[in-house]
Amino acid sequence: METTSSTPSSVTPPWDVFPQKTLDSIDIAVLVLYFLFVLAVGLWSMWKTQRSTVKGYFLAGGQMVWWPVGASLFASNVGSGHFIGLAGSGAASGIAATAYEWNGMFCVLVLAWLFLPIYIAAGVTTMPEYLRKRFGGKRIQMFLAILYLFIYIFTKISVDMYAGALFIQQALHWDLYIAVAGLLAITAVYTVAGGLAAVIYTDALQTFIMLIGAVTLMVFSFVEVGGLEGLQTKYFDAIPSTRKENSSCGLPREDAFHIFRDPVNSDLPWPGVLVGMTIPSLWYWCTDQVIVQRSLAAKNLSHAKGGSLMTSYLKILPLFMMVMPGMISRILFPDLVACADAEICRKICGNPSGCSDIAYPKLVIELLPVGLRGLMMSVMIAALMSSLTSIFNSASTIFTMDLWKHFRPRCSEWELMIVGRVFVLLLTVVSILWIPLVQAGQGGQLFIYIQSISSYLQPPVAMVFILGCFWKRANEKGAFWGLVIGLLLGVIRLVLDFIYPEPQCGEIDLRPGVVKYMHYLYFSMVLAAISTLTVLVVSMLTEPPSEEMISRLTWFTRGDLPVKKDLAVSPSPDAAKGVCEAERPALQIDISIASENSSNDNKCTTNTKGSSKLMTAFLWLCGMERKQENTENAAPTKPEPLPVASLEEKPLVKHILNINLLLCVCAGVFLWAYFA
Repeated sequence: METTSSTPSSVTPPWDVFPQKTLDSIDIAVLVLYFLFVLAVGLWSMWKTQRSTVKGYFLAGGQMVWWPVGASLFASNVGSGHFIGLAGSGAASGIAATAYEWNGMFCVLVLAWLFLPIYIAAGVTTMPEYLRKRFGGKRIQMFLAILYLFIYIFTKISVDMYAGALFIQQALHWDLYIAVAGLLAITAVYTVAGGLAAVIYTDALQTFIMLIGAVTLMVFSFVEVGGLEGLQTKYFDAIPSTRKENSSCGLPREDAFHIFRDPVNSDLPWPGVLVGMTIPSLWYWCTDQVIVQRSLAAKNLSHAKGGSLMTSYLKILPLFMMVMPGMISRILFPDLVACADAEICRKICGNPSGCSDIAYPKLVIELLPVGLRGLMMSVMIAALMSSLTSIFNSASTIFTMDLWKHFRPRCSEWELMIVGRVFVLLLTVVSILWIPLVQAGQGGQLFIYIQSISSYLQPPVAMVFILGCFWKRANEKGAFWGLVIGLLLGVIRLVLDFIYPEPQCGEIDLRPGVVKYMHYLYFSMVLAAISTLTVLVVSMLTEPPSEEMISRLTWFTRGDLPVKKDLAVSPSPDAAKGVCEAERPALQIDISIASENSSNDNKCTTNTKGSSKLMTAFLWLCGMERKQENTENAAPTKPEPLPVASLEEKPLVKHILNINLLLCVCAGVFLWAYFA
């Protein structure tokens, strides 16, 4: 079974990329162990955390310490799309794609130091909910909730499914439908049952596995080419044997080892990298539900900052863990990874525009010994699962707290829990339905577009959040029109991109000027500027926002005392009828009062007591049962104080965090300067 990996690559059949059809038994054992381990951690975290309240389920009870938060931020961010995509762009064009990662280093710190204090003071669970409180009205919240769900389902889930499918299908030769359905079944179990706490703890495990596996592969691949010096000299000789003679197709880029590239003719112009890339990056790290939800689950602001710092340090690694191994893969298998002839590329990986996507899987299969190969397979699956569970959990939070609550404002907490869980199951079905599309789009071009979708849809949203948080005068009309105009322009550019695809190497470029000369990073800058101007102008021409839309909702007012009149509201009879949190005053936002639903719950309790043990087990799995046990004893108790409301930090901890912040920023600046 083991013959192929030891024979030199020239002997294997020329266009069969992954000749070895099956995994060794040791590798399969490692994979099985990995799955058992993940399920064990998922079930343990379900048993350990309170998941019978909205806050416990969607915000992990606000009790997470810094390291699971940091690990979960990293794991949610680095999906299987990262491994395939970053290694692929490393193989195709050098280290420039690292800019995306190192941009995130700073943005995740901006989240913890600037945005989180505002979100915590506002007491929100979802991002559209913050905008509803800040600007009033329902239309922005609804608009954003639908836009976020669209972005999740069409970009994030599909990119990860594509990368995961590439791995499972090509490297493992498993049946795609069965494999993906199995993976999603495992993830759905703990995402549905355990809520955010289960997702965060399993993410921490996945991060650990990803780091071990990726670093192992990195060591093996650097040894193979003779370290960094070997990589820098040999990369420029990694030219495929068949290519058009007098063209540059298939040649490595001369600026492969630079992050800053020519502002006019290059693939990632440096002004675009500095400004245009930062805007979608701020959207992602500071206003995206998936990321912010993890930070809101932290015990207090200090733990959230610690988690962000950990993520920021970990973001240094992708250059060495993913991009450079991709470049090494090109050195070792130039004919396959760097193919330049459209026909040959189609034979190798079914994608006429190039096969750089196979760089990482190829390294895993060829370089690693038995056992470690199983570990790397679990790394890829870990990356896929961790980013999918994060998206599932966050999408269900947005659907439940923004859309469902809007249509049923008086729903009980019990109902919200059920809706949230059912929506996760719905999303798993949607993901399985994505597979045929993923296979059809295996041309790979589709997924390059999906990445650029973000530069066209995110800047307007990012600018509205930034202005809402840091400019008191911004109002609802300004924000709404800024969003609408920005998104309209973005969609127009998106459609143009679909109609006029980028020509392949050696073909004549017949695209219209706005697509041809306007790099998508530059477009992102223009879009952000237009959205900002719209918000500024419309806000100045219309009436300023009222006091309660500013109090505790911007950077300058985050320390305001809660408005007195809010406190008088709570004794109203409605409060006991399970009115959704959105209707409650800010102070008591996420406190789940056990007595609040006692009437509904007691009915449930009597029913379940009479019903079979099966029902009890099912309810336990869904995290509903603990609540019923409590209702009999807990009805008279007072509501617990809100854990998240504290923005105070211990002076010593604060100093340690700020020193680390400085170190981290310095490390980031040094890396940028060194590789620029």
